[in-house]
Amino acid sequence: MTVVTGGAGFLGSHLVDRLLKEGHEVLAVDNLLTGNERNLDHLRGEKRFRFLRHDVTKFIAVEGPVDYVFHFASPASPIDYLELPIQTLKVGSLGTHNALGLAKAKGATFLLASTSECYGDPLVHPQKEDYWGNVNPIGPRGVYDEAKRFAEAMTMAYHRFHKVNTKIVRIFNTYGPRMRLRDGRVVPAFVGQALRGEPMTIFGDGKQTRSFCFVSDLIDGIYRLSQSDFHEPVNIGNPTELTILEFAERIRHLTGSQSKIVKNPLPVDDPKQRKPDITRAREILGWEPKVLLEDGLRETIQWFQNHLDTPVQK
Repeated sequence: MTVVTGGAGFLGSHLVDRLLKEGHEVLAVDNLLTGNERNLDHLRGEKRFRFLRHDVTKFIAVEGPVDYVFHFASPASPIDYLELPIQTLKVGSLGTHNALGLAKAKGATFLLASTSECYGDPLVHPQKEDYWGNVNPIGPRGVYDEAKRFAEAMTMAYHRFHKVNTKIVRIFNTYGPRMRLRDGRVVPAFVGQALRGEPMTIFGDGKQTRSFCFVSDLIDGIYRLSQSDFHEPVNIGNPTELTILEFAERIRHLTGSQSKIVKNPLPVDDPKQRKPDITRAREILGWEPKVLLEDGLRETIQWFQNHLDTPVQK
């Protein structure tokens, strides 16, 4: 059996799909704080899949053998971790401890979903895995950044001290179907605003950069990492870099929207640059992204069009 914490979330549910496709029997564990069971509706009746509603900051009891534990439970968008700071810290610390404890008890391989936020507002560009980061531990984003950094430290401690077979993926900006429309991240924010004909909100001057990876590419990299013998962090993301302003214009064009672009003040500690160095993923996993930005955005926009609760306006 394979256990996926956060299995009802955006990334967790796509990972569940990939694991089932690869022949795994999957138990998805989620307390639905930010996840949604609708992300798993298409698996109803699938005999190799089970769902357990449970808070992983409490002891995780699973009967029978477990081969893999994928720890994806965590609020992951700025809106979520600013509204849920204590829960974010607890799932990164207590939740990671419990998930690692399950892996240790079962002799399972453990994979931690970490984040590019470990690099903070980076002083090195692009970001390589040996860069230690520039993080403000007491800023409003620190609850997420430090929770993930602590989770990485605990994962490596379990690997070194308890000999658990661990992997760490540092996930860069990812987009695709099943994102929550109002989760505060740039893709659903821009797409939702564009489809409704509302002003598209840019924070700061729009010159800050991001690199966007389509979800199927990301999940492929994560699965490859789980099958590897590598234990140190691996960046998974798309190194194609755009400014936020360029990205807004791209979405406005693809949606055919007439939305105006407006600028608001930049949030505290918002990173100015995000671009993964994926040399390690290429060399160790034979992985690199394949989905073109326009193709991924078209699929994502279509998904949001089918799930908007108001008519499309142009």
